[in-house]
Amino acid sequence: MSRIGLTPPDWLVRNLQAQQAPVNRAAVARAAVAMSLPLAIGLAVDQAAYGALASMGALSGVIGDTADAYRMRILNIAIPQLFGAVGITLGAVVYGQGWIAVCAVTAVALVSGMISTIGAVASVSGLLLLLNSVVGAGLPMPGDWWLAPLLMTGGGLLVLLLALLAWPLRSGVPERAAVAATYRTVAELMAACGRAEYDEARHAVTQSLNQSYDLVLARRARHHGRSPELTRLLAQLNAITPVVEAAPAAHLSGRPLAPEIPDTVRHLARAVETGYTGPIGLKLPVPVSETSRAVDHALRHAAEVVAVPDVDPRGIDDRLGRPAALGVRAARAARNVALSAASWRYGLRLALCIGLAQALVSIVPVPRSYWVALTITFVLKPDFGSVFSRALLRALGTVAGLVVAAAVLSQVPRGWWDVPVMLLLAPLIPALTPRGYGYQTAAITPVILLLSDILNHQGTALLMPRLLDSLMGCAIALVAGYLLWPESWHTRVGDRLADAVADTAAYVEGAFGSGVEPAAHARMRRRLYRDLSVVRTEFQRALTEPPPTGRRAAAWWPLVVAVERIVDATTAARVRVRHGAPPPSSAEVGQVTLQLRELADGLREAETLYEVRTDLTGPAGSVLEPVRQEVAAARAITSPR
Repeated sequence: MSRIGLTPPDWLVRNLQAQQAPVNRAAVARAAVAMSLPLAIGLAVDQAAYGALASMGALSGVIGDTADAYRMRILNIAIPQLFGAVGITLGAVVYGQGWIAVCAVTAVALVSGMISTIGAVASVSGLLLLLNSVVGAGLPMPGDWWLAPLLMTGGGLLVLLLALLAWPLRSGVPERAAVAATYRTVAELMAACGRAEYDEARHAVTQSLNQSYDLVLARRARHHGRSPELTRLLAQLNAITPVVEAAPAAHLSGRPLAPEIPDTVRHLARAVETGYTGPIGLKLPVPVSETSRAVDHALRHAAEVVAVPDVDPRGIDDRLGRPAALGVRAARAARNVALSAASWRYGLRLALCIGLAQALVSIVPVPRSYWVALTITFVLKPDFGSVFSRALLRALGTVAGLVVAAAVLSQVPRGWWDVPVMLLLAPLIPALTPRGYGYQTAAITPVILLLSDILNHQGTALLMPRLLDSLMGCAIALVAGYLLWPESWHTRVGDRLADAVADTAAYVEGAFGSGVEPAAHARMRRRLYRDLSVVRTEFQRALTEPPPTGRRAAAWWPLVVAVERIVDATTAARVRVRHGAPPPSSAEVGQVTLQLRELADGLREAETLYEVRTDLTGPAGSVLEPVRQEVAAARAITSPR
């Protein structure tokens, strides 16, 4: 008998599949201490409720404890805590005020949604602003009005304090480790040249370069070039760029590189990680072609930069552009939020859902009603993935977490036993969060219920309201925040890919034109690869949507790969020209860019892909021949009908 009907659909399998990620042992230890210590102190002074509030604040700090660099930890944890304090204060002011509370929390949701579109730190800040407002409006706070925000902020800052303990001893180590990791991914890229693993290795290099540049440039912007260590790290990042640019040329040659080449890059990675500045002996094969000369030249340049102990900051250009001053960026972000249609749309979506939830629980008596709005807040986060997927995973994760919570609430006596239980449950949050949202929900649910029991002493009576409220929140988010907004369930891969194709045309034009500085061209290439990485991420997100969205997204994948291959072929051609190959004529370049711009225009106008035959011809043996082939292949891609 056939079992095809029992096979789960691909989009569901992708949603439930755990992501592979290493466990951050230090974050696990910090979570255990930061969430159990306030409970112990509260019990010791006979104020268990105060300890529970501080542990709730520590929970938000644990969720935000994701940065490697110490300075970034301050931003990731401290700034959201300030917004959280404002949120709990606003919520407590309108507690028990009926429709005034509904309007107030809805207004906070609008502001929260709009600022969440700025960036990662602003997103977490907006999340805590709304979460704590909902908690304050739905749960009576013990003590004076200032006590709850003080305790919750103190719990979050305890996580920050623990995260900064090793800063005096390890200052700069995370940044240096990130740059060394980038060198290692480049080594794997060079080892994959001429092999099927090349595309995956190149994607890993793009992600690693993005992370390293973000880390170094974000900190360097506050130092304004005065830190010799950061200047040297930036120079080392810039120095590996020519090696990355030479990789496509080596890959297109169809022959694997000599093993000495990736071994050399690994050797440079060890020097970067340890801070070694002595002479670096290179054992490289003798170059015999344009491509091998490019690889040899790039590696020798990288070795020279790695070995230099002091770098003049005036001679180092930021290949992605140095970030503006913090005040300038803040003003720019505020202006963009106020004038951006996307931020208003998301803010209105979130406000609509929160307003409906608050109105519903004001009319219909729902126990622990604030959990409905909390669920909506988590599910509708704009940068956390597909709304549909998060609603599904939230429901499943809640059920799994309730199983653990049932055992804890029914078997563990209230009091000092809560401390060792928290010591066991809290580390699961940072350990399981990288695995996926469903795993994070399963880890957080028993912790939240344990803290709620300390505040309300309801035991297992909390279980069913938690399940019902979570399901209600998921339902409201799916209907009012997903189905009613076509942009949320229509894939955006095509629009973003069209922008990337247009940028690729400009990249091809700049690669062989005059008047483009090398630094400007490098920034163009890095931005283009970053944009393609975003397209990949959007594609993966779209695949988790149910049909027909996921099926339509899958049709774009061959073109995503084709555009990446065009960029690689262009980079390879430019490298060959720099090392002796005849440059292409302006007519050749114009023909390719015209085809790319036509393709970009077609992508913006079409909902699905359609076949376009094109005849790209040029001089035999031209460096642009591989580019022409990739452009012709991209234009000939047909989506399934």
